Amino acid sequence: MIDNSIATTQSDKQLISNLAQKIVRHGMAVPAIFFLEMVKYMSFIGSQLMVFFGPVITAFVQSESYYTLTHLLEERQNVEFLMLEIERMEA
Repeated sequence: MIDNSIATTQSDKQLISNLAQKIVRHGMAVPAIFFLEMVKYMSFIGSQLMVFFGPVITAFVQSESYYTLTHLLEERQNVEFLMLEIERMEA
């Protein structure tokens, strides 16, 4: 059996933690958790939408970290990790 999961490095986890920190800092923890719970099973479709809107969004945010997050959020376990980080920081 071949394992197709993507190994998440420490720097990737730090990037996800930084996103969680920004969400909590702006007071969006509860809406973000509700939203992520609803769409975590469609994470691949969501990441492809992020790629589609990338040229517009990267005019306002750093493109390298945006596309790295896009790649990371394709995997459901990374979405779960993001939710856990938000909950940990919110508590």
